[in-house]
Amino acid sequence: MASSSYSTMPDLISSSVSINLGQDGPPSPGTKYHTSGTIYPFPSMKRSLLWTLVKEVSGIAQVKEAKKIFAFLTFNIMCSVILLLWCHSTNSMALTAFAYLTIFDIFSLLTCLLSVWVQRQEPSASFSFGYERFEVLAVFASTMLAQLGSLFIVKESVECIIQQPEIHTGRLLVGTVFGFVVHVVLTFCVTNRAMNHVVEASTSSWLQEHMADMSESICTIIPGLSKILLPRINPMLLIGIGSSIALFISYILIDAQSYHTADTWAAICIAVMTCGTMFPMSVYTGKILLQTTPSHILSQLDKLLREASTLDGVLEFRHEHFWTLSFGTLAGSVQVRVRRDADEQLVLAHVFNRLSNLVRVLTIQIFKDDWTRGSAFAVLGSSPFGPLSSGATSPMGARAQSPTHDYAASYLPVSSFRPLPTVTTPNIGVPIVGTPSKPLTDSAGIARTGIAGVATSRASAIPSQFTPVDLS
Repeated sequence: MASSSYSTMPDLISSSVSINLGQDGPPSPGTKYHTSGTIYPFPSMKRSLLWTLVKEVSGIAQVKEAKKIFAFLTFNIMCSVILLLWCHSTNSMALTAFAYLTIFDIFSLLTCLLSVWVQRQEPSASFSFGYERFEVLAVFASTMLAQLGSLFIVKESVECIIQQPEIHTGRLLVGTVFGFVVHVVLTFCVTNRAMNHVVEASTSSWLQEHMADMSESICTIIPGLSKILLPRINPMLLIGIGSSIALFISYILIDAQSYHTADTWAAICIAVMTCGTMFPMSVYTGKILLQTTPSHILSQLDKLLREASTLDGVLEFRHEHFWTLSFGTLAGSVQVRVRRDADEQLVLAHVFNRLSNLVRVLTIQIFKDDWTRGSAFAVLGSSPFGPLSSGATSPMGARAQSPTHDYAASYLPVSSFRPLPTVTTPNIGVPIVGTPSKPLTDSAGIARTGIAGVATSRASAIPSQFTPVDLS
């Protein structure tokens, strides 16, 4: 916002200040100065950023969906604070790891608010594709922070194994049930469009795969549970159930056997499950941020490009690149080389119709086949019509390589306005001069086939050796 404010300021600032110079001494505090003209004071970046944030938050607060998210966000923050206080009173590292899962729910709710804000925005000059990639970045940051918190839990757990503190079980079981209820409520009562898409599109975690194997074994014994267990289970629910089971087992071992190390091992298990669940989602969103082509649509893209290449006038596709712009939105750009006589608008319409069903944001660049006749690359050397000697340079410039056809060296390199050199022999005193009847207009400086053929036939009829002619 500040950069846009600076860009709108004029180069010269005109102002006029009226001061009463007849007054002696310094101006009194009540002195009024009258200014006129265009004055743009330098804006405060901190104030501008804060004002923009408040304005955007107040804008989305008017949306009904955002009000619901704000209510759940407040509830989640209060529950997380309570869980962290109980973690401090019980000295339980496993309960701390479970509390970090509710902190991840806070970032998930903030992603929901960001999705609401993105839906209200329009593409701008700075963000021509819109603001939808902010959702991808938010999910990627949330999953990476969850994994970072898990690594912190593992580090603290290793220290606890070396010097195990005493675990107080008074609020351990209550905190487990409380945290599980909060996590399940936030998972299913709030529709997180971005997170739900990532959960469905990303690969299964190792926890989901093991749960799927167990579900198949159970369904072979009890077929009635196939509708519940066989579908892919939400990984957020699965990690909540797994963490609660680990905490419950550690509570039983501590309460019955006073085995306090069980809490530390439960914390490590919760951290490993968190990393295993978040890692596939981080990989999926990271590939989107790197603008890679989705692997599941490569075959379909190749099929559409082959169909589009068969259109009349299309010669080839160049520099085609397709990537996922945001969740469920595919973008791409391609260059199309067409024939010189092809209709550019017609080819553009046909190619767009073929690719637009799959690629939502598509940029197509049409350019016609740019071929030119080969220019001469040799000058007269030791023989008037001999090839170019090594190390010689052409005054007409190097020959341009044609993209469509490589012409044979059957053209005589002469200037359009310079006559052919005079060739004299001992037996025949008549000069052989090949001069065009009128100046040629070929900018490449190439004699046409007819003139080249006449000059070559005359030269071949001379029985003796040619005398080199210096053109300088």
